[in-house]
Amino acid sequence: MDTIAQLSTQNATDELAAFCKAAGEPLRLNILRALSNDSFGVLELAHIFATGQSGISHHLKVLTQAGLVTSRREGNAIFYRRSLPHSQGRDELLHQALLSSLDKLPVSEEIAQRIEHVHAQRAQASQEFFERMAGDFQSRQDLIAGLPQFRDSLLALLDSLTFAPEATAIEVGPGDGVFLVELASRFQQVVAIDNSPQMLELARHTCAKQGLANVELKLADALYDALPVADCVVVNMVLHHFAAPAEALSQLARLIKPGGSLLITELCRHDQDWAKQACGDLWLGFDQDELALWASAAGLKPSESLYLGLKNGFQIQLRHFAKPDHEAISRTGS
Repeated sequence: MDTIAQLSTQNATDELAAFCKAAGEPLRLNILRALSNDSFGVLELAHIFATGQSGISHHLKVLTQAGLVTSRREGNAIFYRRSLPHSQGRDELLHQALLSSLDKLPVSEEIAQRIEHVHAQRAQASQEFFERMAGDFQSRQDLIAGLPQFRDSLLALLDSLTFAPEATAIEVGPGDGVFLVELASRFQQVVAIDNSPQMLELARHTCAKQGLANVELKLADALYDALPVADCVVVNMVLHHFAAPAEALSQLARLIKPGGSLLITELCRHDQDWAKQACGDLWLGFDQDELALWASAAGLKPSESLYLGLKNGFQIQLRHFAKPDHEAISRTGS
């Protein structure tokens, strides 16, 4: 074996050894388990595992160097999430096997409660922001992307889909209710859901002004309250306000009838951190592949997509995810 081949083999062995060492510690495995479908900051992980910040930082450094976690900056904070196995990487199969095994393990009740506490703190901060800014909703929304900037593209995507005359729709987080006018003209029944009384009152005013008799307004939490299912669920510029976006997508999927659609208008990932303070954003947009991965995990099939670049530097993604109708597929196959 020549010198170059020997070095290559040694490097591969060293990398694999580092990977195994990083994964060979109980707390690091528990961190990976907690990051299964979520992102957390160092302080949040320190709370979840009742461990000092310096200790958590050390473990995250080891996991990062081994390629098991990756980080992204959200304003002044850095959030960590699991890395996906690199295609054709030396440790790809081992990486996949590790994550698959971890995801089969239950999360302890104590850890689950602390994770829920972190989510509740995020959600409370978001809800309090909307309660404070309800009277200034339109001007805040226009700082990033108001409905007029993507309405036509969203309607073109919506109208390219086929729904029965009796089809129903749900809009989660309808804001001032302007898009409800469009939904009411296309669906037999529309339900608008918001967990902020102040924001729901804005939508109520619009519905009354426009005479939208087929729109029902519900003060509820779309992720946790019992709600009817619909043929189409619309989520416009809301996902970046959810405490746990991946979990939110999973919960939203349950509101969709088999064969139905989820339409999401959302920011692409960006670095304009002023949006956190000015607009109450919890997340600075999302990668396109990130949404597709979460949707697939929720049992949805990625479909049509549109992307719009705005003059203020933001980019918007309009995404359609379909919920398969397994019964219809079975009948067709038979």
